[in-house]
Amino acid sequence: MPDTTAELTDPARVEALVVRLRTIEQQRDAWRARCAGLAGERDSERETVRRLRASGSYRLGRTLVKLARSPLQASPRLLRRIVRKVSGRPAPAPRRKRVVPQPLPTHLYVAIGLDLPALRDFVLAVQRRLLVAADHRAVVLTDEPRFSLLRKVGLVLEYLPDRQTWQQHRPDRPWDGVLAERLAHLSREHAAAQVIFVDPDHPPALPDLLGPDDTTDSTEPSLQQS
Repeated sequence: MPDTTAELTDPARVEALVVRLRTIEQQRDAWRARCAGLAGERDSERETVRRLRASGSYRLGRTLVKLARSPLQASPRLLRRIVRKVSGRPAPAPRRKRVVPQPLPTHLYVAIGLDLPALRDFVLAVQRRLLVAADHRAVVLTDEPRFSLLRKVGLVLEYLPDRQTWQQHRPDRPWDGVLAERLAHLSREHAAAQVIFVDPDHPPALPDLLGPDDTTDSTEPSLQQS
């Protein structure tokens, strides 16, 4: 089998992989933007057609065309519609449309510096918080390499190598800059409404998460919102 350790420690190889990953992400973002633009045009055309069909002139013209084509087969409902349009009587109240629920906002929790037990406790606290009040969708960014053991909890977990590991492989790129790029990318990808930084020394428990929107304590901050 090929020696993958040598490839991962080769700076040129790592740089090539990073460039390739960025290229793929840029292509994906470009396709998403293009699809979003096409979807916007489609929705705009649908709204134009819907407004046209909902106009009284369109309905009256369509009714008259049907009556002119087959006057003997005109239904009583069609005739009542024509009489109502000519006489100016109000139409019956339309049926109430089904309300489509709006998607929940996304909160991006930055849980950097938590080991696996602390990360497990925090993730379970967020899960219980959402069971009490499902008012947002949680995405957790962690630098714990064993984060995959918590996939079954049901939250979206994203990974970034810790500072020490990153500096060992890429000392030419500051880890803080990589973190900022990762946060910007995840904010765009998940359309995050809030970015919340978790204090690794005092991660919030369930009572902290069930408090007011601003759960930052003046003496011992656990969550910092941006």
